[in-house]
Amino acid sequence: MTLTARDRTRQAVRGYHEARFRGDAPAAAAHLGEPFRFQSPFITSDDRAGHLATLPGFVSIVTGVELISELYGDAEATLVYDVHTATPAGTQRTAEHFRLDDGKIVSIMLVFDAAPWQSMTAHIQP
Repeated sequence: MTLTARDRTRQAVRGYHEARFRGDAPAAAAHLGEPFRFQSPFITSDDRAGHLATLPGFVSIVTGVELISELYGDAEATLVYDVHTATPAGTQRTAEHFRLDDGKIVSIMLVFDAAPWQSMTAHIQP
């Protein structure tokens, strides 16, 4: 069976998503390409190592993830999910947009309401 570009996009994005939320940085890194860029309301990183360095702290506050929607194209994808946290922010509705090149994620843009996190900003910055 031959995989389509959309199938490869889904495999890379879901593989990254699942590895990230289990705290498996090496498995998540396997789905990231070069060059790489990550943007969120609090953190911007232009390399995989910088992005994945924040993973242990993030995963330590996550109590669950509920995937709401997943949309896949040939070289882009969008996931919408709720992240349940053990913080005053509680449950965070999140959208994550991915761009891929040659089956690897080269760009992630994370979108969420940053207001509930303002009181914890000092703990979020790498």
